[in-house]
Amino acid sequence: MKKLTLVLLVISLSYSVKAQDTLRLNFAEYMEWVRLYHPVSAQADLNLRMGQMEVRQARGGFDPLIYGNLDTKDYKESSYYDKREAGVSIPTWMGVELNGAFEQNSGSYLNPESTVPSGGLLSAGASVNLGQGLILDERRAALRKAQIYKQASEVERTKLLNELNLGATDMYWRWALAYENLNVLKEGVELARFRFNSVKISFEQGDLAAIDTVEAFSQLLNRQYRLQTAENTYFAATQELNTYLWDESGRPMLLENEIVPEGLFDEFALNPDFDELRMAIANHPELLLTDYELASLDVERRLKGQQIIPTVKLKYNFLAESFSQFEGSQFYENNYKWGLSVYTPLLWRKSRGAVGLAKAKMDFKQNSRDLKELQLRTKLESELNNWTIVNQQLLTFTENVKSLQALLTGEMRRFEIGESSLFLVNAREVSVFDSRLTLNELASKLRISYAKTRYAAGMGFE
Repeated sequence: MKKLTLVLLVISLSYSVKAQDTLRLNFAEYMEWVRLYHPVSAQADLNLRMGQMEVRQARGGFDPLIYGNLDTKDYKESSYYDKREAGVSIPTWMGVELNGAFEQNSGSYLNPESTVPSGGLLSAGASVNLGQGLILDERRAALRKAQIYKQASEVERTKLLNELNLGATDMYWRWALAYENLNVLKEGVELARFRFNSVKISFEQGDLAAIDTVEAFSQLLNRQYRLQTAENTYFAATQELNTYLWDESGRPMLLENEIVPEGLFDEFALNPDFDELRMAIANHPELLLTDYELASLDVERRLKGQQIIPTVKLKYNFLAESFSQFEGSQFYENNYKWGLSVYTPLLWRKSRGAVGLAKAKMDFKQNSRDLKELQLRTKLESELNNWTIVNQQLLTFTENVKSLQALLTGEMRRFEIGESSLFLVNAREVSVFDSRLTLNELASKLRISYAKTRYAAGMGFE
């Protein structure tokens, strides 16, 4: 794996140098890096390509077709027949198929209807469906479905990017939480070590009892244990964060140990616009994808509806020995051939069943869409309420931390004048550190909750 070096950071990431020579990975730049180079982002772009290829494939149904036939028979030194034909067929979007051909036939036993002038015979004309297939046929239906799929692929891309945005955001702030907790617990260990050394000196001088050294040492060991757990959590979070970092060549990168996240309490736009999010849910990717499925089913229903109409196919071709003879040719006067074919089932049970099935599928999908919209709106309201509650909890607990800090300060003053015990001081200090860890968790939750409100409304990197 490639290391996330300082050179790359200078190019792509915003960072700041701290007193302890650390580099800060800015959240906004991290998200931009994820959006540009993460494999899921590349997969989302591939969805667009697949949609474009579906349309190209469907348009192939309207490609002109050229053909040629050669059929000859010789027996006992006698030429029975020699038939040659070449032509072109051009389908059109309107359902009319243009065609042109050249025939040159000869032979002693040639079928009279295949007899043409010795120089060959040209024909040019068209065939059209006047019944079934006049409004919609298989080729036009396939193209329309491909166009719908292309539009759906754009929405699918948005959906994938939204999921990537939420996952990357959640991971970053969990990483930031692990880092903040690590710093709090490091501070706690340093205080416990300083207090243990002070108590030990006081005991040696006869000012404190031996049990006080046991109390101080026990607190030091307990905080060292919690620090070790926090170090493991931070390491695991860093490794998970690495899965979101890739370079321009599509290779995974690793964060250097000196790189840290931005602070949980740095200025951050965390106020979602409730009205905007409620309006945005109408364009939620999952609803749009269902709409495109309904549109595709509607094309299928219309195509099946065409099968109830009788098949009526009309063909007409002008005939000439040279191209110049086509000029001024009149319909049904001379040198032409035409044909009409008509057929239809008597009961249409297969066609009517197909139409009924298509309508039932549309009704089923529409009911699913209505339910999905209700579920999405309910989920959004839940996320908005969760953000409101977490925001209130953060404000409340911030005041609580201040109060606990004031109690600790007062308890330490009482201890200094001999009116308190080391046990009470440690208890107050533990409460302060635990409350700071809780405050960190709330700050992290608030940032993740903000991302969840946008995801619930169908938004992401926008």
